[in-house]
Amino acid sequence: MNKHVCPWWVGYLLVNPLRKLFHDPERILQPFVHRGMLALDVGCAMGFFTLPMARLAGDDGRVIAVDLQERMIRSINSRAAKAGLLARIEPRVCTSRSLEIDDLAGRVDFALAFAVLHEMPDINGALASICRSLRQGGRLLIAEPTGHVSVQEFDRTIAAATRCGLDVVGSPCIRRCHSRLLSRMQNSAAPA
Repeated sequence: MNKHVCPWWVGYLLVNPLRKLFHDPERILQPFVHRGMLALDVGCAMGFFTLPMARLAGDDGRVIAVDLQERMIRSINSRAAKAGLLARIEPRVCTSRSLEIDDLAGRVDFALAFAVLHEMPDINGALASICRSLRQGGRLLIAEPTGHVSVQEFDRTIAAATRCGLDVVGSPCIRRCHSRLLSRMQNSAAPA
């Protein structure tokens, strides 16, 4: 898979309102994110999904937004402050070796990895970390762009996720994306 990290300035294209014509965050997230949830947005960029996720989680919910690039995180802080959502969002800078979410073990209700796993140098490690963060029955939505990720590559990603202790529970229809909804098995121990 491509391990090229999307340049920070592309983040402005990713938050363009026209993108909602293809990927409406509220429509995509509404079935999965509810009031009071702890949600995780992996590879959040400038917050295209983070801010709507925070609205859906409500005042008593929280979103952990993780990205490799400091500029993306600074943009989320600015955008969240303007939207009145800063108190609901915890932005974090991760590294190429760690998502920096070990403190979330067994606590996350819903995680999103949208068009990001194909950029990661260690997909297996990232998926294991996400799986550990999920509570029993917590769900992960993986979506990868069909233009960047082949069916075979996506299938390998899903196979890696199932080896981490996740079960495929759905295939949401997301335009121009391969997508799967996974859930942490009720009696599985997350990989160490």
